Amino acid sequence: MFRLWIAILQLSELFVSSLVHLLYGFYIFSTAVASDISLALNECFKPNINIGVNDGDDSKTITKSDGLTPIVLVHGIFGFGKGRLGGMSYFAGAEKKDERVLVPDLGSLTSIYDRARELFYYLKGGQVDYGEEHSNVYGHSQFGRIYEQGHYPEWDEDHPVHFVGHSAGAQVVRALQQMLADKAFKGYEDTSENWVLSITALSGAFNGTTRTYLDGMQPEDGRSLKPLCLLQLCRLGVLIYDWLDISWMKTYYNFGFDHFNITWKKAGVSGLMDCLLGKTGPFATGDWILPDLTIQGSMRLNARLRTFPSTFYFSYATKRTRKMMGITVPSSLFGIHPLLFIRVLQMSQWGHPPDVSLPYKGYRDEDWQDNDGALNTISMTHPRIPTEHPSRFVVNDSDCQPLQPGIWYYKIVEADHILFIVNRERAGVQFDLIYDSIFERCRKHVFRTKPTLPNLTH
Repeated sequence: MFRLWIAILQLSELFVSSLVHLLYGFYIFSTAVASDISLALNECFKPNINIGVNDGDDSKTITKSDGLTPIVLVHGIFGFGKGRLGGMSYFAGAEKKDERVLVPDLGSLTSIYDRARELFYYLKGGQVDYGEEHSNVYGHSQFGRIYEQGHYPEWDEDHPVHFVGHSAGAQVVRALQQMLADKAFKGYEDTSENWVLSITALSGAFNGTTRTYLDGMQPEDGRSLKPLCLLQLCRLGVLIYDWLDISWMKTYYNFGFDHFNITWKKAGVSGLMDCLLGKTGPFATGDWILPDLTIQGSMRLNARLRTFPSTFYFSYATKRTRKMMGITVPSSLFGIHPLLFIRVLQMSQWGHPPDVSLPYKGYRDEDWQDNDGALNTISMTHPRIPTEHPSRFVVNDSDCQPLQPGIWYYKIVEADHILFIVNRERAGVQFDLIYDSIFERCRKHVFRTKPTLPNLTH
């Protein structure tokens, strides 16, 4: 009888979690469609009035911004870039705070590796090359989307960029910097880690999250899924969505698995069945984002990713928990988004299964209890497993001036995982404080000086 009650509770939790996530996804999608329809109607009925703006002003604006180092905002899991979901902004309009900000659209569920490759070609231009060896191992096409014109084709060591990554986007940027250092892009033998001037992480997923296990990843290996879980339902929905290949819907939102060729035109019914049964596709091979977000998966990534001495690093770690009589609980009832409240509570109480080997030496459940509903706070400060990277905790931004490269400066902010994205009004003044400090740091406090040659010294 006890096991029956446990099963009923687990099924109830799965139903509630699935419903909440489905409703939120529908809300975002429908809001984007409604906004586009409204804009289209306004354009139809707007009087044709010449307001007297000439082309010269636009060109001057473009010329002025061209002299600035681009700040690239990289979205996280289930995210989207400029051009998706109509006029909706993943970063809630933060990109308007600076004259030269780029917001790439990467695969929302594709692996850290695949997204890093996509980000490179988004900036440099050309056809995305996932690499022959990687593509053969994971069973997808070697080549993907074509960028006729890169968004920053002059990108090199003399023209570096600032990256700001939210959630998994932070780890994507780290993977890209390592690829640049390893000269991993065919035809680009001159790449180096110095192409990246700074990396700022906003709730960055550096060391994995225990939420992956709550959502359905097996804690035994961090790769496979439990038979019945939220991620299994997500997997089914994504596969069917991609297989149907409804053009207008995929224009609005794309999970990023086009290079797996699982549409009905290419795979047919048999291909869909193979994917659903776990024989082929991204979920069968493990080439998707969730295995990279487990503690084990993050350790595998971090073992290859370095913190470089000439790059500036800053991290904002978020939390929505506090201690009450020695127990970690949500810090607010109404300040946490409904999408995340249950997970904040569950993550604060989660314990590693006693019959499963610990993910790393020295692991303690209590270290991973503070969280923001998606990531554990300990995971967001700086890369720390399997090897601790240089770091420094700061309370105020002025505490780290002047900034030193090669060190992860980090702050802990009272916020849930999505407070600084999608809906600007939720964050209020905190939104402006966070993004203003990020952009000001990039523009005024982060620079790389080159030594002056003796014969050029005055």
